[in-house]
Amino acid sequence: MRVAGIALDAASRSPIVLLRDPAGRRQVPIWIDQAQAQNILVGLGHDRPPRPLSHDLMVALLEAGGLHLERVIIHAIEESTFRAVLKLRSQDNPGPEGLSEVDARPSDAIALAVRTGTPIWMLEEVVADASIPVDAEADAADQAHFRRFLDSVSPAELVRQLGRAQPENDPSPSDPGEPDTPDQPREPS
Repeated sequence: MRVAGIALDAASRSPIVLLRDPAGRRQVPIWIDQAQAQNILVGLGHDRPPRPLSHDLMVALLEAGGLHLERVIIHAIEESTFRAVLKLRSQDNPGPEGLSEVDARPSDAIALAVRTGTPIWMLEEVVADASIPVDAEADAADQAHFRRFLDSVSPAELVRQLGRAQPENDPSPSDPGEPDTPDQPREPS
């Protein structure tokens, strides 16, 4: 995800940070307060203050402590509240034991990420639950195109096309000769 910008909710006049997926097709709005919006905007390079703000201080403390912000993960939405964690790596210990996780508000995590150039990840379930289409017309056009395709192809031709697209070492789920077992994980389709 990337920060697409800060907007104002027309009804509540509350700031919203907009996170956009890499394809640019969906975005997730997260309502924040004015101070959080200002911190994110400063991190994006707008209106640098003469003295460091709290998030600038946090970045300096992480660096002084030998920690690197590896990624931000927005992993849940519960009762309209997003949940995030910071994945920190010790510069002295590059192995798995050098990785730690810290709970954070998404707005704080985003403010740190934009200051450090750290990737912002969001679990697919959260994107599915909270996203809105960036271009509703393009989404509708894609859906209409897919419906036209389905209307123009026979079920037998569709099965043949799907069979050709499937790798040889990945048996079809409907293939009676190859049962799905928990010991044989499948690539997601």
